[in-house]
Amino acid sequence: MSRIGKAPIAVPAGVTVTIADGQVTVKGPKGELARPIPGAITIRQDGDTLLVERPDDQRQNRALHGMFRSLVNNMVVGVTEGFRKDLEIVGVGYRAAAKGSSTIDLQLGFSHPVSVEAPAGIEFVVPVQTKIEVHGIDKEVVGQVAANIRSIRKPEPYKGKGVRYAGEHVRRKAGKAGK
Repeated sequence: MSRIGKAPIAVPAGVTVTIADGQVTVKGPKGELARPIPGAITIRQDGDTLLVERPDDQRQNRALHGMFRSLVNNMVVGVTEGFRKDLEIVGVGYRAAAKGSSTIDLQLGFSHPVSVEAPAGIEFVVPVQTKIEVHGIDKEVVGQVAANIRSIRKPEPYKGKGVRYAGEHVRRKAGKAGK
């Protein structure tokens, strides 16, 4: 059995879980998320816990068991606490400026500023010109938006300039003089 798959999911107070029509819907104080239930995986609510079960040990069911349990757990955590991804901007003249909570303008060494629009459910916070925080309730979307911002100007290996995740280590190369 999957160790992750058989662990129960605690449903905190203020969160309602609906399982109907092959779909699980989680409603909480921060919003609502829904996801279709894949294949033969079943979810049952037992009081204030959720149990994800699989019918047999077929390869497909084993693969989906732990993954779907993690996805449902992320939905519960998202509607209660939310998710956040931090980005750092490194480089002379590189900076970010917020236009409200749904748009940021990035100056990343191009001849023009790059404007990034937040998809629905995502919010940008720019506490300092060199830091960006991506907030949202869907972990998958928060991570994808952060990756898209990072891909505009990835950190380069010689000077380390670019957009990186907070705490990310950029492996540096020696330049021409580093023989």
